[in-house]
Formats: sequence, C-alpha cells, structure tokens
Amino acid sequence: MKPIRDPIHGFIELNEWEQDIINHPLFQRLRRIRQLAWTDMVYPGALHTRFEHSLGVMHVATRMFKNVRLGSEDILKNDLNYTDGGLDRVLALIRISCLLHDIGHGPFSHAAEELMPISENTGKPYDHESYSAEAVTLMEDIINHRTNERNYGITTQDIKEFLNGEVPDEGSLLWRRLLSSQLDADRVDYLLRDSHHIGVAYGRYDLDRLVSTLTVAIDPETDAPVLAIEEGGLHAAEGFILARYMMFTQVYFHKTRRAYDFHFSEAMRSLLDEEPYLKGQMKGRFPAPNNIASLKAYFQWTDWRVLGLLEQGKGGYHGEIIRRRKHFKKVYATKEVPDKDDLERAEEVCQHLGDKVGFVDRAEQSWYKFLDKDIPVLQGTKNTRQFLTPLSKLSSVVNGLKSVNQIRIYVSEENRKEAEKIIEALPGRGKGA
Repeated sequence: MKPIRDPIHGFIELNEWEQDIINHPLFQRLRRIRQLAWTDMVYPGALHTRFEHSLGVMHVATRMFKNVRLGSEDILKNDLNYTDGGLDRVLALIRISCLLHDIGHGPFSHAAEELMPISENTGKPYDHESYSAEAVTLMEDIINHRTNERNYGITTQDIKEFLNGEVPDEGSLLWRRLLSSQLDADRVDYLLRDSHHIGVAYGRYDLDRLVSTLTVAIDPETDAPVLAIEEGGLHAAEGFILARYMMFTQVYFHKTRRAYDFHFSEAMRSLLDEEPYLKGQMKGRFPAPNNIASLKAYFQWTDWRVLGLLEQGKGGYHGEIIRRRKHFKKVYATKEVPDKDDLERAEEVCQHLGDKVGFVDRAEQSWYKFLDKDIPVLQGTKNTRQFLTPLSKLSSVVNGLKSVNQIRIYVSEENRKEAEKIIEALPGRGKGA
C-alpha cells in the first residue's frame, strides 16, 4: 500500500491497482479540473481539484464500508448471503468506482454542464456521470489489472453499472448509496474539503460520529437493505444536513460565484463554436459520450486549455468580462424562499428592465440539490422487525429547513446605475431581498 498525505483525512492508502489507475492520463487530467470552478473569484483559496476530491471520496467510502461490515455482519451474511470474499470484492468495486466517479467532469466542473449535448436516447442533456461511465471503456487495460484478475474479476461493465446506478440487484444498490445518496462519501468529502480550502466553517460536522453510526437495516416495507444511521447518530446527521445547507447558501449559490458560472458558460460556448466538429456532434456544445472519437475530443478540454484560450483573447464578450473581472452585478433578488408576491415582483422587475437584464439566476437551476430523499434512522428492533424513521420526522431542525428557490436578476456594469434607478422608481419593496 502506498500512502498519500491528504489535508482532510491524513494518509490515504492505495494498492498497486489503484496507483496504476491514478497514473492513467484520464485520471491525471483531474489535476487540471478545479473542484469549485470560478469560486476563487470570491474565495481565493478555492483552487483545489477533482483529483484530490476523488481520492478523498474513495477513502471516506472505505471507512463507511468497513464500519458497516463490522457492525452489520449478521444482516450481510445471513440476509444478503455475502461471504468474506464477496465483501472483499464489493469493497474493491466501491474503491475503484469512487476513484472514477468524477473522471467525466468538463472544464471547471459543474459550470461546464450547461453545455452538455442532448442524448438521443433520453432527450435530456448528458451529465458528467455519463462521461465518467463511458470513460471506463478508455481504461480497459488498467481495469484488467493483474491484481483485479487474480482477486476480484471486476469488469468495465461492473464499474459502468455502478457509476450509472444501473446495478443488477438490491445488494449492489445498497453499496451504490455509499456514492450517491443523501449521506454519501461524495458529499461527506466535498463539504469538509471545500470549507477547508475556502477558509470557512460552514461545511464542518462530526465525521467520526457520522461514520461510526452508519449501519445496514432491512426496510420493513420493501424487505430491501438500506443504509441508515443508528439513533445515536441523529444529531451528527443534523449537523451534516445543516453544513450542506449553509455551504449552499453561503458558498455554492454565492451571488458573484454564480455570475462567473454564467460568464464561463457563455465564453465556453464561444470557444466551442470555433472548434472543428466531429460528425453528428452538436455545434456550440461538448462532444457527446457516444463514441470513442467524441470521448477523446471531450477529454481534451481542461481548465488549463480554457485559461490559455482566454489569455489569448478568445471567448468573446464574456471571455473579456472574465479577464477584466467586470462581472454582471445583482440588482434584484427575492427572499431565499420566495412566496407568490416575491415571484410576481421579480417578474415585474424583469419586464421593466427589458433588454437591460443580463441574466436571471434561479437556485432551482443550480447543480446543487438540497434534499432529494430523507436519511433513514434506525430506532430499534422488535421481533426481528426493524423500525426506520425519516430524519426529518425526528428532527425539528431538519424538518424546518426549506429548499432555497431564490431568484436573482443581474445586469452588466454599464447598465447597473440605470437599472437600479428603474427598480427604485417601482412602487413597492424596491430592491428586494
């Protein structure tokens, strides 16, 4: 095992197979993809990358798995029929999948997803997970490593299914939740990592307590295994949810950070318009992950390449805004949780500003999702029947949180003063929140 020192978790250990995966050019590319896009325009320390985050996710998922394996051995072996060898294979699959889960990110991470092409199969835009899953096919020689062949027999298809969530059985779905759920290793790592590099305390919570109370339970309604927390970890889970809420409102949805997401998307569109297009690809968007040539073209895009082009004066009007740091400014915003009157007021402001509106930003369109499904809490067992209760029903703190649906209106620097005058002249609450 080779140790790598990490600022969040101390030493992260890698076996020979994992070291070779990390040395692959596609994984090394993550050194050139920032975790938080243009957030350094607000918080100068936010220059960390998807490379270190991916290592952290693998490490956290390993901790979670080992704790669950230790504390839930009866369920894993008696109810789910796992052997020790089978569980070793599961851990290997989890570690490799966590390493590769973000390999498909475009330049400046989530900021690039505005320009993903539309899938012919779904009619919806691809996401970075789609590229991550398909990237595995470009790494087949490393996936078929001697360590894997001799011990686990994990295939590229196994990893693709795990990354896509298209797992074959309930047991696999259980482990998939370590990578994608309300309480997954991805969120666990990025909250601590982002707050560390930015220099804020919002994303901190009790990781040790959270991991130590993670367990496997059988859902009495479906008889399916689920990841849950023991009742003793309830307050640690509350702290985790509050950390996510605060990081979203104070960092991920910061007004200036979001402005740069918009400017980058428009500048990137201009850069893509200048690219030679592969057959069947959509103009002004990234190549789709539907063939080898397109995948290779997509993975040529990194933060370094974009920054070089912007430095050369490319990227159009919005590229110039980024170079000069003359971003659009917020002139109006609703409350974080707007009511009907707030929404109508925002619409009225847009109408009066007319073509002076640079763009309208909506929290619901942000990549960040606050609450999709609740965290189950294991409250006890009676006559072999386990009682699971959603966290929000046990916690008045979590139950009181509401998803942020704020709307913000931005204008260019040259239109700012006039826009503010127009808004001030409107009857009612003036500038809004």
